Amino acid sequence: MKVWIAHEEGRALLGELPADVEVEVYDGRSGYPSDPAGVDLWVPPFLAQSKVTTPLADMTSLKAIQLLSAGAEVWVPVVPPGVALCDARGVHTGVTAEWTVGAVIASMRGFDLFARQQTRHEWRVEWTTTAVGKRALVVGAGDIGGKVAEVLTALGVEVEQVARRERPGVHPITAVETLLPDFDIVILILPLTDATRGLVDAKFLSRMKDGALLVNAARGPIVDTDALVAEVASGRLRCAVDVVDPEPLPAGHPLWDLEGALITPHAGASVDGTLDRAYAPVGPQIRRFAAGEPLENVVADGY
Repeated sequence: MKVWIAHEEGRALLGELPADVEVEVYDGRSGYPSDPAGVDLWVPPFLAQSKVTTPLADMTSLKAIQLLSAGAEVWVPVVPPGVALCDARGVHTGVTAEWTVGAVIASMRGFDLFARQQTRHEWRVEWTTTAVGKRALVVGAGDIGGKVAEVLTALGVEVEQVARRERPGVHPITAVETLLPDFDIVILILPLTDATRGLVDAKFLSRMKDGALLVNAARGPIVDTDALVAEVASGRLRCAVDVVDPEPLPAGHPLWDLEGALITPHAGASVDGTLDRAYAPVGPQIRRFAAGEPLENVVADGY
């Protein structure tokens, strides 16, 4: 059984494997380490864009793909029938929730404003708002959304959640536009699918209350960027985004210069220890695969 992983450092993170498992490293940039037609399970690189999926055509014996990220939208349309696609659900929950809560606090407390003042050596007190006592709507109720809700609640924020399916304590996504006017903070932490692409359009944004903050920790194409620019430029809304559409954001894009926009370059999980976290489920998944056991975190319906 042949397994390709994306990082040489990943070998030491797999743990003990069955004797018949052969592990090779293919980083997606150099040539194939051996015949790709013999690969049974593939662990591709992080944040794979469309071009990273091209080896699929040569992997004629492939049976499973184990991603190092939770997002699977690049892979869902191209994975051949019969190949199990598994994501890294839960792996980046803590650090992504950390970015999300940090972005809320930074934007509400004006840290970006004070950072700009610092570059000008200006000591000037500005009165800002606070997340404490505010209401936040978390759009997405998976692992990360749940952790964000937990932390914000501990800070004194009143949190409600929205998800594809209604369940106790979680509103259905069909109710989101009705809910929007009642919240000071709207946080996007849901997967990119056909159903969520363009979800946050001009109508969605117009339903948000004056002065509200939109936080996008999900995927750029979920938001209509032109509509967001229009609302933030008007001063009616603010935003904190780790993902945008297009990405990377072009140097001359108007979003860069908006005082009400806090932007980070898709850095939510770009922190130390990421490789250790990402490979934590890979070894157990390989052992399941080798033993013929059901795989975990199999992607269905786009996520």
